[in-house]
Amino acid sequence: MNADERNSLVGLNLDEKIEYSKKVIRDSIERFDCDKITIAWTGGKDSTTLLWLFKNVCHDLSVPMPKCMFIDEGDVFDEIMEIVEKLKVEWKLNVVICKNNDISDKAGSLGGIVKVKDLSERNKEELKKINFDGDEFPFEPESYVGNHLMKTVPMKAFIEDNGIKSLATAIRWDEQEARIAESYFSPRNNPEHTRIHAILHFKERDIWDNIHKNSIPFCKLYYQGFRSLGARCSTKKFSDIPAWEQDLENTTERGGRGQDKEAIMGQLRDLGYM
Repeated sequence: MNADERNSLVGLNLDEKIEYSKKVIRDSIERFDCDKITIAWTGGKDSTTLLWLFKNVCHDLSVPMPKCMFIDEGDVFDEIMEIVEKLKVEWKLNVVICKNNDISDKAGSLGGIVKVKDLSERNKEELKKINFDGDEFPFEPESYVGNHLMKTVPMKAFIEDNGIKSLATAIRWDEQEARIAESYFSPRNNPEHTRIHAILHFKERDIWDNIHKNSIPFCKLYYQGFRSLGARCSTKKFSDIPAWEQDLENTTERGGRGQDKEAIMGQLRDLGYM
């Protein structure tokens, strides 16, 4: 998709953007059976918006909701788990929590030292893929090593183990420059599946306008000034006012996230990260 086409979609009004996202979701359901689609849900504003869109489309089509995949990277905010548990019940969701326990158990706690010789063969092989040749590393969920082992690896294992054909994620064009070239349907290998990106054309402001317009529940950390939520250890609030009241158009959405990860987002995505 070229820049003019992207700009045209980004320029739609909110209702038009919602309808376009629903069309992408309807197309995905037509292409893949619902039991072969999984929705990546983080408990954040974007993925909850995506979940809400799927919920509405599935209701309209009288088809079951796909299962949801929640990745526990080892340092999840309590407030995130609170909204996940709340909507799991209220929206009757099938939520599967994925975690690389081999890493977190060996670490013991955040910052704990993980010795490579003690890891499973799969994790040793994954370290080779990212050219890590050290004997040990600290448990930091959003470092280059930590992000790959605690997020990408369990995600891929889930796709493989469950025969998933497509994974719906809530990335947006305007959120991170490494995602600007993404398309609505993106085939991937290792394992073979298709990424569904139904809200690419949403801006951060659109997300909040839609949440308030349609009374979509959201994590209370956003009230406290957080704009983008990741691992607790590397996420800070951006301001003391609610996220939607901040200057979304002239400040960086992911400024409160660990910037080491932001700098290598392209590399992480090449390895299969969202």
